[in-house]
Amino acid sequence: MTQPALAEARAASVEELKSIASQVRRDIVRMVHGAQSGHPGGSLGCTDFLVALYFHEMRHDAGHFTMDGIGEDLFFLSNGHISPLFYSVLARSGYFPVQELGTFRRISSRLQGHPTTHDHLPGVRIASGSLGQGLSVGVGAALAKKLNGDPALVYTLHGDGELQEGQIWEAAMAAAAKKVDNLIATVDWNGRQIDGDVDEVMPLGDLPAKWKAFGWDVMEMQGNDMAAVLQGLEAAKHRTGKGKPVMVLMRTEMGKGVDYMEGSHKWHGVAPNDAQLAAALKQLPETLGDY
Repeated sequence: MTQPALAEARAASVEELKSIASQVRRDIVRMVHGAQSGHPGGSLGCTDFLVALYFHEMRHDAGHFTMDGIGEDLFFLSNGHISPLFYSVLARSGYFPVQELGTFRRISSRLQGHPTTHDHLPGVRIASGSLGQGLSVGVGAALAKKLNGDPALVYTLHGDGELQEGQIWEAAMAAAAKKVDNLIATVDWNGRQIDGDVDEVMPLGDLPAKWKAFGWDVMEMQGNDMAAVLQGLEAAKHRTGKGKPVMVLMRTEMGKGVDYMEGSHKWHGVAPNDAQLAAALKQLPETLGDY
């Protein structure tokens, strides 16, 4: 099967990816501030990962988006509340105009608080407002690729608090049972959720041991170091095709890049005010031009 063209914005170096990530973080805080609603904490924490995925690792064609994605690597965002990050990365990699980021959470906008499919926003293949469902979708998509003889991979992203949803573990069992070894799932392991520390709300136990017990090939990765993210994604890719789904447990800091947001669950779903936005933007160089 012929591989699709790479995204036009594909970045070759760690420094270039860091530059893109800085702009994406600016987009995130500006979007949430503009709407006075949204989820900056997890969005900022996962920025390096999603930038590396879309601008370096995945094979995808932003200019010819299709829902089935035949021949392309697919990504499914399960923790859909970090939509500001997802929208910024999609726009910056060419799926829709960057200027549209300014409509985030507005009435009649295609960029709602959680990604939806009814407005046919390029790059979005599932609605992900309800947590816990993305792994099931990823398993199904990966199985479909196997049935179609499609060698491309499927990636999913989840929050660690999301692992408190039972559907995640049903999908985990199914993926191992069906040897879905063209699937790479990643968990944003920041230890925070909207109500506090994950260990205080509902402890997840020994996550590496738990995923291994469910039959997955498990690895850990630092998610806020661009070089480490690239190395981790490459290592995950090399683990595919060996009979097991791959789980990447990614250590991140909620609010990464904005000092007053870092490490606190309080910025899970709170918008910055004018002064806080200005303070954040001083820490985030404008590299690609604001929308």
